[in-house]
Amino acid sequence: MSLFNTPTFGNEALTGGFSDPVFDAQSVFKMTMDAMARPGTLQTVTADIAPPPPLGIAAGAIGLTLCDHDTPVWLSNGLTRSSLSEWLGFHTGAPVVTERLEAHFAFVEAGMALSSFSQFGVGTQEYPDRSTTIVLEIESLEGGKQLALSGPGIKDVTMIAPVGLPDALLRIWNDNRALFPRGVDLVLTAGRQFLCLPRTTKIIATEM
Repeated sequence: MSLFNTPTFGNEALTGGFSDPVFDAQSVFKMTMDAMARPGTLQTVTADIAPPPPLGIAAGAIGLTLCDHDTPVWLSNGLTRSSLSEWLGFHTGAPVVTERLEAHFAFVEAGMALSSFSQFGVGTQEYPDRSTTIVLEIESLEGGKQLALSGPGIKDVTMIAPVGLPDALLRIWNDNRALFPRGVDLVLTAGRQFLCLPRTTKIIATEM
């Protein structure tokens, strides 16, 4: 390989990964699969990692666990200004892409406005799994207005109370569910916590 094509990484990109990559990745993978199977269930990452700000620990751990050289990643504007692309590249080999449709995973920082998920990959009728999983950082997963979840993996109803969801998320999510079996899957993260919302999950706002 030519030296001119060799990527360079700053100190921030070289540090902050899993201290025990095999054990930590297995733990986060198990939690993620459980969270997808039981939508709305809060999970807490215990691994001590330090992803580049403003990305939180749970989102960073999911990136370290699920991304590799075969999983193109899209980053929102605030994250592209950090060293996150180099950090993911060094620790996972994942390529960062500029086109949302090409991304297997998309990482979105807290506070970013969203108007639609249709700009991301939603899969096809034949291959609905060829879609984007969006990892969305928010302020908190507890203490907000309650939302009722129902659907596969949920017995009766599961309640969540996130703080800092994008204003239009419920409308966007209903549009996403209407695409089934196509559509994106969503992971909400806040600090060390995360929960998963597969495309099959129904979300209803409840009155306080």
